Amino acid sequence: MAWAIENGGSSLCRVAASETTPTWYSANRSKKVQMKQTIFFVSDHTGITVRALGRSLLSQYRDLNYGEVHLTFIDDTEKAREAVELIIRTVANAPRPPVVFSTLADPEVRACFKDIAPVVFDVFEVFTCRLEAALGLTSSPVMGRLHGIGDQHIYDARIRALDFALTNDDGAVTRNYDSADIILVGVSRTGKTPTCLFLGLQYGVLAANYPLTEDLLPSGELPPSLQTRTGKLFGLSIDPVQLQRIRQQRRPKGRYATLAQCRLEVDYAESLFHDLRIPVLNTTAMSVEEIAARLVQRNALENRLR
Repeated sequence: MAWAIENGGSSLCRVAASETTPTWYSANRSKKVQMKQTIFFVSDHTGITVRALGRSLLSQYRDLNYGEVHLTFIDDTEKAREAVELIIRTVANAPRPPVVFSTLADPEVRACFKDIAPVVFDVFEVFTCRLEAALGLTSSPVMGRLHGIGDQHIYDARIRALDFALTNDDGAVTRNYDSADIILVGVSRTGKTPTCLFLGLQYGVLAANYPLTEDLLPSGELPPSLQTRTGKLFGLSIDPVQLQRIRQQRRPKGRYATLAQCRLEVDYAESLFHDLRIPVLNTTAMSVEEIAARLVQRNALENRLR
């Protein structure tokens, strides 16, 4: 078994399970950094749910400095015992006891984590009994049910939406715009592409995007492919300083990433949105998840994955 270790925004590392203690690497993987707190995310499937829940809770502690250990597909007692041994070794060597978040559906697998020293936040253990009482039903645990294919129609809708976002990305193809639920417009690096992909993945929304380039913006007009679809347009804007920071990470040299160019493009784009009455969302302090959720709410977009 192997596990993945993350240190904030640093590179993802793979570490052999035979090691006795976790080793944390900086982004360049050349300098070891001992973390103050170790957080384990344990799941019998992909780990998406437990990671989202745990990170959401941990985000409330601004001064917390921690590293993550991801243990996924822990779907039998043998793997569970290996995971427990790893956690126990970490307890013995860590300056502070680790915290464990888990989503394990099988009661036998879950039981393997009962007597370990760290604090274990077991999502199924916490909620299942209360839900059974509230619903008047007995649960029938199935590993990976939420993130499996499940309903074939929902799965097909998700794949179709993802394919639509990829095909209609960055204005490369415009012939499918009549089928789009929403068309995002904005200058380069305002989050159009990741938002379209997230809308497709999480909501089944057919989202396309079109870049407002510096040669287009001064005209104050939309390209012909957008002029007849203004009802589907939604603008994304951003603070020029933040835009400069993002662009410097992608292409630091040249006029593209200068603050003056960023300010010029944002001013032109926001003037265009105002003059053509295109609704706009400022993405400066927003995650992709929040951008997508706000677009769904403000545009009453249908969630096809319910």
